[in-house]
Amino acid sequence: MPGTESVDAESPAKRDGAKTHGAVLACTDGAVLPISEVFDAIKDLGSEGLEQWDPLVLTSASLLSKLPVDSSSVDFVILIWLSIDCPVDQLIQEILRVLKVDGTILICKSSQSALGSFDKIISSLQSKLLLAGFIETHVLQSTGIKAKKPSWKIGSSFAIKGVNSAPKMQIDVDSDLIDEDSLLTEEDLKKPQLPPGDCEIGSTRKACKNCTCGRAEEEEKVLKLGLTTEQINNPQSACGNCGLGDAFRCSTCPYKGLPPFKLGEKVALSGNFLDADI
Repeated sequence: MPGTESVDAESPAKRDGAKTHGAVLACTDGAVLPISEVFDAIKDLGSEGLEQWDPLVLTSASLLSKLPVDSSSVDFVILIWLSIDCPVDQLIQEILRVLKVDGTILICKSSQSALGSFDKIISSLQSKLLLAGFIETHVLQSTGIKAKKPSWKIGSSFAIKGVNSAPKMQIDVDSDLIDEDSLLTEEDLKKPQLPPGDCEIGSTRKACKNCTCGRAEEEEKVLKLGLTTEQINNPQSACGNCGLGDAFRCSTCPYKGLPPFKLGEKVALSGNFLDADI
């Protein structure tokens, strides 16, 4: 049967089954626990004057579903286990419950434990402590591992400080900005006049002697085709097929050899039209 040592047999806590209080709680999965091991573990905690405290010792703690200690009533909990198969998961949750804020848990092996057993489970113990909610886990020279209960509770909330907004740029509307439109003169706003052609202007325009606008080349192409300027600028067709291309033109069509065009619109002649193919 699980036992509780350092409690008077006639005390109300034991007689009435009430929960007990204690500054130091030592638990073990064994039926008995030498008190010397408890004090050796207390020394490992390194707290000054802790040796003078009267620890509460629970044996066969692995059989308990709940520790007979009030919540947040213990400063230090020492878990000394004998078997490597000790179900520490539930005990760790109970120890977290009974510990005060910033309280310390120390898990160490018994002197009767098998050699090397602690080394096999120390990494998993550290993970279990962190997952249970403990902080500041620390391995003690392969003989034990200790951790602290945080000052905050699991599920607690706190206000998050608002993020300072970026400073706003103050724009002076009266700053010395230049209006680009004010830089334009009346001459700049006038529509530019295109230079007139350098050829003679009349009812019909023809190239001058020193033509540089390209009209002389156009007239030369028309002369080679044997067509008049009117036939090029305003082509007409009695049969309606002249503008469709050579595939639809008759053998005597004056537009034979020209690209397709629309009737009434100027025939477009490319720059290399009538040039000899090489």
